[in-house]
Amino acid sequence: MALDFSPTDEQRMLVETVRTFMEKEIFPHERETERLGEVPLELGEQIKKRSKEYGLYAANMPAEIGGGGLDFLSIAMMDREIGKSTWGLCGWIGRPSQILNACEGEQRERYLLPSIRGEIKEGFGLTEPNAGSDAMGIQTRAVRDGDDWIINGSKHFISAVRKPDFIILFVVTGMDETPKGPRKRITCFLVDVGTPGFEITRGPRPVSHRTYHNYQLSFSDVRVHRRQIMGEEGKGFDLAGSWLANTRLLVASNCCGKAERALQIATQWAATRKQFGQTIGKFQGVSFKLADMATELAAGDMLTLHIAWKYMNGTMTNGDAAMAKIFCSEMAQRVTDHAIQILGGMGLMDELPLEMLWRDTRIERIWDGTNEIQRHILSRELLRPHEA
Repeated sequence: MALDFSPTDEQRMLVETVRTFMEKEIFPHERETERLGEVPLELGEQIKKRSKEYGLYAANMPAEIGGGGLDFLSIAMMDREIGKSTWGLCGWIGRPSQILNACEGEQRERYLLPSIRGEIKEGFGLTEPNAGSDAMGIQTRAVRDGDDWIINGSKHFISAVRKPDFIILFVVTGMDETPKGPRKRITCFLVDVGTPGFEITRGPRPVSHRTYHNYQLSFSDVRVHRRQIMGEEGKGFDLAGSWLANTRLLVASNCCGKAERALQIATQWAATRKQFGQTIGKFQGVSFKLADMATELAAGDMLTLHIAWKYMNGTMTNGDAAMAKIFCSEMAQRVTDHAIQILGGMGLMDELPLEMLWRDTRIERIWDGTNEIQRHILSRELLRPHEA
């Protein structure tokens, strides 16, 4: 079946709008915030305000509850442009976690709708010191006490542009017997920062996305009401899995954006920089790199668009999302590295955004599930039909 991923007029306008926003509201602040290692709160709020004015804030959420109502293919195109800078700045554009659409009853008024309006910000509490790639290794637990649950444990690497107002928290609430043996019951809670016994502190400063904060969470006899459960008790891993699948595809989109910006910088440099009496782009050692970079980027774009289309049509599998993340994150690492090589020493100077793109791209192979885990997901999906 022939597929046509040519953007519609509306999608062209969206991409142009996001591109303009990035050039005016994001790129000018990269160098200073990277130097500071921080995005000042006033600047972050300014970006959020301008994002709302551009109609970009919460573009991923349903229109009937105040979001932008964009389809997933359009979101992928939008995220490709957003990916051209660092999440410390771009996170302020506003992308509430779509998992919040599972909120029910009073949770919608307390968490979902204020998140869409930009009044509060969530954190996603899944990773633990001893449960990274092995998400089922979660040790944080909640024990029922009447209508309440009492939570004990810790989380780390919780990313956010600023201190979150509440955490989408995944904890163990019991064990189930399955044909493959005992399996932990994972439940999702909505826990307000400031709840007694809940401490949140800044984590170590990262090399990638160095202005994007990460937090450590500690829970000591934290009491929350059963109304704080999002979805069903014991069904939290299903919620997390559905969220992670589409975020892995958006990681792929981000990586294509980074690769394109790096390719543009390298191409312009190769076309104007002279050595040995001619522009360096005339040397095959440089020109062939550019050709390979452009080819890999085109392949990443087509793969991402195809799988985004499958997501919209309800046919995307976990293996599809894994494939996109594997290829695009590794492609972007190669492209940004080649770009630095083409610029030589200048590529590592902070006068250009290239070294930032290179550093930021490194984490794309780790977060939202390491590429080793993605290969496990994909290979398992390929082999399963052949198992006896």
